[in-house]
Amino acid sequence: MTRVMIVDDHPMWREGVARDLGSRGYDVCATAADVVSAVKIALATRPDVVVMDLQLGTGSGVDATREITTALPDTRVLVLSASAEQDDILAAVKNGASGYLVKSASLDEFDDAVRRTAEGDAVFSAGLAGLLLGEYRRLGATGPEVPHLTERETEVLRLVARGLTAKQIATRLVLSHRTVENHVQNTLRKLQLHNRAELVRYALENGLTE
Repeated sequence: MTRVMIVDDHPMWREGVARDLGSRGYDVCATAADVVSAVKIALATRPDVVVMDLQLGTGSGVDATREITTALPDTRVLVLSASAEQDDILAAVKNGASGYLVKSASLDEFDDAVRRTAEGDAVFSAGLAGLLLGEYRRLGATGPEVPHLTERETEVLRLVARGLTAKQIATRLVLSHRTVENHVQNTLRKLQLHNRAELVRYALENGLTE
């Protein structure tokens, strides 16, 4: 059972999200309302996924995300925010978030995002991955050649950065699921990265877009 922690400074929203996830079979192991308690409780409970709001009263979910993912590399953070602003998305991803979902998402979309985040996918609300890529281009990412990757590995990396699952990539490239996973694992090894979230950040920082 996937263990989930919820961080939000609004008690009713926090309790509602906990109830929704519990009804979908997740183990909501902890909740927190601010940066300090979020970090402290995460270190104590070591959840698989932290569902993180960005606005935490006087603090920022970005700071909590950075501290949690630095201390707990195996814990993944899914931002759940009312904001769809590029600056907020960029800040979250740069500081360790594995995905970013807007609060207008349906319960089914939220369920799918938490599950995929736990599995190691990079998950974004529809259109947000495109915003990220566009913003990196605007900031001057010119797309340098990725060292040591084959053409196919680079192609798979681009699709991972767009938030596609291994199954979706396999369908698009007419490959087996196992072949796609092999390309992902080879790319992680060559780039000395640890998970798909780090692959997404690498792709964005290097302007790897389609």
